[in-house]
Amino acid sequence: MQQFFAGTSQIKENKICLEGPDVNHMKNVLRMKPGEDVRISDGAGKTYICRISAYEEQTAVLDIFKELDSDTELPSRIVLFQGLPKGDKMEWIVQKAVELGAYSIVPFAAKRSVVKLDEKKAAKKQARWQAIARGAAEQSGRGIVPEIHTVYTFAEALKMAEVMDVILIPYELEEGMKETARVLESIAPGQSVGIFIGPEGGFEEEEVERAKESGAHPVTLGKRILRTETAGLAALSILMYHLESLTA
Repeated sequence: MQQFFAGTSQIKENKICLEGPDVNHMKNVLRMKPGEDVRISDGAGKTYICRISAYEEQTAVLDIFKELDSDTELPSRIVLFQGLPKGDKMEWIVQKAVELGAYSIVPFAAKRSVVKLDEKKAAKKQARWQAIARGAAEQSGRGIVPEIHTVYTFAEALKMAEVMDVILIPYELEEGMKETARVLESIAPGQSVGIFIGPEGGFEEEEVERAKESGAHPVTLGKRILRTETAGLAALSILMYHLESLTA
């Protein structure tokens, strides 16, 4: 069933008046007709099963016939701190990280980041990434739209992560799968987790040391060196399986 998000101001008693670009997508792209059913999330944990009643100019009027508590969120808030990659890789990372359950994504400029964004370009990129996150959240049935933050410096990203229960930094020079397994298996539902992924070329040793001083655990994701667009998704997949197996 197709899902969309609606602000709380659009939800009134037993009706939802959906507005914005989603109406055009529903009416003219998906060609959904009155009488068809859709899922609507309020972005705060509530999901509504609705039936399209009518289209009125730029509004879709929906009748609510069932209210559900969203059960699609991971039992821990996982934040992906992603070193800025080249090209459009960040778009793919955002889409897949949202599908895998990331709570939010923080892009940051590392020493080996090739991409340099000024304030204007960074704002345009952020808006684009946020739109991709919304689409991925709708497609995957998320109960929230994960926030895609503005581009941070590495120091700012570490400062933000200091309040989290667990900080992980996959590092290609790290060895010891048993220690990595111990760290990952110790993460419990309800804990907040930050995952730091370097850009192409990885982290410099100095950056890893700074992360360790901030409480990060260097971990290995195996014997193979993963691309920046693969490493974060691998870590998210491992944590998704681990956390959901504890709450199944």
